[in-house]
Amino acid sequence: MAGDASRSGASVTSRALALLGAYDEDHRRLTLTELAGRAGLPLATAHRLVGELVEWGALARASDGRYVVGRRLWDIGLLAPLNAGLVEVASPYLHDLYGATLATVHLAVRDGAEVLYLDRLAGHASVPVVSTIGSRLPLHATGVGKVLLAHAPADVQAAVLSDLTRVTPYTVTQPGTLRRQLARTVREGWATTVEEMSLGACSVAVPIRRGPDVVAALGIVVPSLRNDRPRLVAALQVAAHGVGRAISGLPVTGTPA
Repeated sequence: MAGDASRSGASVTSRALALLGAYDEDHRRLTLTELAGRAGLPLATAHRLVGELVEWGALARASDGRYVVGRRLWDIGLLAPLNAGLVEVASPYLHDLYGATLATVHLAVRDGAEVLYLDRLAGHASVPVVSTIGSRLPLHATGVGKVLLAHAPADVQAAVLSDLTRVTPYTVTQPGTLRRQLARTVREGWATTVEEMSLGACSVAVPIRRGPDVVAALGIVVPSLRNDRPRLVAALQVAAHGVGRAISGLPVTGTPA
């Protein structure tokens, strides 16, 4: 149960928030009955509020009749000062990287124990890329995710290392191996994956810093890193340095959990 908003005196706002709070990583598509149960609301109340949330755009009804989080919540989230400013100032650097490599380029931040993709430019090469703007993927299986995990607090690292799910046959699921990769990422300033998130796709990523803090990651997805990794790392680092300088004056809204 995600919460209990049925107690006496609960406001309309708290009940609506309870419905939104019913969603998590394992519950992305919910029926009305499931929403009511996880939010601790009577079915009739949930029905009325869900209708209003759909009309406003906070929820959307899928073709199978279940409800999913609406795009409007994502749009509002991007208005947070750091995220909004980050996407805006990073955009020309992403386009420069894309122009130089014709590869898929990612801008991402850490959201708890996942990597959240804020922006993406699709490359010309037919490389399987599973990320989309607004999607969340495992930190340990993506290049940008490894960069962000390497600079995450110890409790976040411990939580991720305790549950290394296998996405492909090449996903790193041995904690000791991943710890060594994270240490190398901190030491050398970049991280890579080789078919760890999707077969046929490799990635390389670097941190974006705001002063001493790593606030985001910049990555590229390509078919192979065998010959081009040094060139790609150099291009990413130049771009990341430019983004870091540009966001130095943005308001701070806190760091991800």
